Amino acid sequence: MNYIETAKQYTGNDVESIFFRPILTGPGAQELGVRVLYNMPMPTIVQLWDRNQHLLKKFTDNGWTGGQPAVKYQKQIPMERVKAELGFSAADYFSLVYEQIAARADVNMQDLTGTILEQAETELFKQHIAEDLRVTMWLGDTKMSSGFNSFNGFLTSLKSGVTDDMINYQTYTASEMENPTATVELFESLWKSADQRLQSLRSEGQLAIFCTSDIYYQYEKYLDQLGVESSFRTTVEGQPALAYHGIPVIDVQLGRYLPQTAQHQSFCILTDRRNLVMAVNTADMPGNEVRMWYNPDEMENRQRAVFMVGCEILDEEMLVYAYRE
Repeated sequence: MNYIETAKQYTGNDVESIFFRPILTGPGAQELGVRVLYNMPMPTIVQLWDRNQHLLKKFTDNGWTGGQPAVKYQKQIPMERVKAELGFSAADYFSLVYEQIAARADVNMQDLTGTILEQAETELFKQHIAEDLRVTMWLGDTKMSSGFNSFNGFLTSLKSGVTDDMINYQTYTASEMENPTATVELFESLWKSADQRLQSLRSEGQLAIFCTSDIYYQYEKYLDQLGVESSFRTTVEGQPALAYHGIPVIDVQLGRYLPQTAQHQSFCILTDRRNLVMAVNTADMPGNEVRMWYNPDEMENRQRAVFMVGCEILDEEMLVYAYRE
């Protein structure tokens, strides 16, 4: 066998159960680090409720003392129809899929059934789509002529907010970040500038500091300099996850992609994970599908996925943004 020629098409529930739900729920959603809404009814609207105060009243007499009903806010997430397409030389494609199969311990390499091949092909395509979703949800800008322009990402909204003075933002220079201690000062400044509502959510465990790799690396260097035994172990063994006063510090890992955009090349964000939302829909638009087929004319294996996706910051006041000038 040198080529994979069997066509595969997923529509309806198959698109959801086989392809998208595994990468957008559970561990897949956690790897994205933000709030993911999958197959919410269109248009995708998030309900935001303002918590009522002074609910407890003196019990003095009969009657209703509930006062005004809870204030309800709504935020609609703009959705764009997008497609993902990949093309491989037939020989290269077979090698990639075969590698996926060979890495599994439960496969008899002398009896490769259609199901095993299908799973390997699907996994290969899912990996590419998951990475592109992750990058575009941060860097996407529909005004770009090429590149990550399928839908607007979080940084496009933040950059617009900085221009319009709609968000709480700070700036720093490259020279200021040369000292590792400056990262701690930056984190402290973000915390002090945060809205009290955001600070009060710390106990819920959803606050996070999202930063570019340069900031993350400098914070690692700061921790290395502390000189305690735990710092030595971290230097030798590494640290799977960093935190600042219990708030996770997350490297957004965009270094290889940022130079391709007009976004701020270094940044740091303090917010609640639930405040950053990506919505994906594969159910409510006719023609949404995943297809994999072999083109004999070009001797090429092709993959295509068509679906809806969009990003939104629910409340810009619940966010502090710092970027390098």
